[in-house]
Amino acid sequence: MAAPKMLDGIRIVDLTSVVFGPYATEIMADLGADVIKVEGPTGDQFRHAGRPRNTPGMGPCTLNLNKGKRSLAVDLKTDAGKAALTAQLAEADVFIHNVRGRAIERLGFGYDAVRAIRPDIIYVHCVGFGSGGAYADLQAYDDVIQAATGTATLLPRADGNPAPRYLPSLIADKVAGLHGAYAILAAIVHKLRFGGGQFVEVPMFETFAHFMAQEHLFGGVLVPPLEPTGYPRQIDPARQPFPTADGHISLVPYTDAALCKVFALLDADDLLHDVRFATPRDRAANISQAYGEIARRTPMRSTAEWARLFAEHQIPAMPVRDLADLTTDPHLVEVGLFQQRTHPTEGDYLHLQAPVRFSVGSCETGPAPTIGQDNVALGAPAPTWP
Repeated sequence: MAAPKMLDGIRIVDLTSVVFGPYATEIMADLGADVIKVEGPTGDQFRHAGRPRNTPGMGPCTLNLNKGKRSLAVDLKTDAGKAALTAQLAEADVFIHNVRGRAIERLGFGYDAVRAIRPDIIYVHCVGFGSGGAYADLQAYDDVIQAATGTATLLPRADGNPAPRYLPSLIADKVAGLHGAYAILAAIVHKLRFGGGQFVEVPMFETFAHFMAQEHLFGGVLVPPLEPTGYPRQIDPARQPFPTADGHISLVPYTDAALCKVFALLDADDLLHDVRFATPRDRAANISQAYGEIARRTPMRSTAEWARLFAEHQIPAMPVRDLADLTTDPHLVEVGLFQQRTHPTEGDYLHLQAPVRFSVGSCETGPAPTIGQDNVALGAPAPTWP
């Protein structure tokens, strides 16, 4: 007998695009919700990131971001498209979208209008900037949010190059998506316990500022501040992967005891007689110089030798691998994070399994749909590619 799914019976109508909203609903689909992806006739624009093997709109990113969902492709500027969305909303538990407020009102699917269709709807609005603030009506993408939150100034703090730079990941989108996922779950729990739906706003700017400020607000937490912003351990220029005889290794001697043990493993016990490292206070004050001393010694062994030695002595360390090697990482292979499957139209691909595990409950999902694949099943006309 198949394991039950956590959100079995929960229907989510998803009018989001790109990554923020679709990442939130990917998690919902992993947990077993019936996610109906509502998109235009040409599909969500992120479907076209990368080269599809066979089908337009089936780029590599969509194969996981939209796995386990159903696709309803309609033109919401037409009466037929609006009727198709209305029919889905009448049966929905959750409606999530990232259309700006004025535009969704013009389409006829603002909160009050949707509540008239489904009185207990959980209505989730994914926005760039929260309502009530100076930026409320502005558009936002990941780069914009990295700039606005000061994230683009972190690399300059670490490497001395004054040019602001983005972290090369859609990190703000994905962090906001995680906030969106827990917001949906919290609203569902509230509805089950107390009844009734509600309006939920998930702003990317505020969620990512909240995320980054946990450590990087640092001295700015106190009023007035005693230290500058920026968590020193993270922006220390010397806190980087250490060179080895054949590559690099990440090594984190987080405690004083661990640092002393590392000195011993490096055959550098004499450093404990150096005035810079004589006491725990000295070692903490001169941690950047300690990193420098470590970096001068790690090239004497290979990455694999250091990894084995540090593991034997319970020192947190991992080889620096290339991004392209992630799918063959032995741990990830053994836990099954990447599973080779065959998509009905796109052939073999790597399916990203949900990373969380439950002792009771399945996170198994099916393949990502093609654009409008489920139109007929959902009572709408079959789509035609423009």
